[in-house]
Amino acid sequence: MAFAEPTFSLWLLLMVASAAVLYSSVGHGGASGYLAAMALFGLDPALMKPAALTMNIFVAAVVLVRLAPAGHFNPKLFLPLVIGSIPMAFVGGAFLITASAYKIILGVCLLLAFWRLLWEQRDEGVTDTPSAWLTVPIGAALGFVAGMTGVGGGIFLSPLLLFLHWTNMRGSAAIAAAFILVNSVAGLAGHASVTQSWPAGIPLLVAVAVCGGLLGSELGARRIAPAQLRKILGMVLAVAGLKMIATA
Repeated sequence: MAFAEPTFSLWLLLMVASAAVLYSSVGHGGASGYLAAMALFGLDPALMKPAALTMNIFVAAVVLVRLAPAGHFNPKLFLPLVIGSIPMAFVGGAFLITASAYKIILGVCLLLAFWRLLWEQRDEGVTDTPSAWLTVPIGAALGFVAGMTGVGGGIFLSPLLLFLHWTNMRGSAAIAAAFILVNSVAGLAGHASVTQSWPAGIPLLVAVAVCGGLLGSELGARRIAPAQLRKILGMVLAVAGLKMIATA
């Protein structure tokens, strides 16, 4: 089914906008939500990865502009993460796999994102900034997955930062937004270096995602939690993840 069909595109754009609102409200770019929406409507995997990475870039930039000036961004924690992640995101973006393998890997990532979305975050005590010997490999692993799938990596980085007590919720949101931004740029560059093509339809998806990101970042700044939207998107992630694995 082609993206250009009116009824198809209307529902897809609505889901993309909803994902952007929810994810940007908690400091993320929303790639797992975009990928889930595209998977449910059967878009070609060749479109899904570059589209998700591109939307990630713009929405994460919106979130970062809102959060960084407020003093939540910790460069000492961020820099070692991206030293490892940027080159590996480029490699992951250039790493082309079969459509079947992509569906399985993405399906697993979406199911993990479903768990992450429903996980209750709590602000707890923050320890000292960890050693680069630990953060660089973590960044590298997440960067490769981000580039290869288009997920972005922030949805996995944020709970990890909180679980290890390396930052608080606002700090994790700011770092995740910056992490998503740089890795999405690197992953998209790697993808473009191999495919040297740009699928049609991406600009419209980006425009809708940015509108949702602007609204979501405002909700996040006002600490308004869209709980109902979180539950709905969680179900979308779970269904899309299972569908991707079943149709691989």
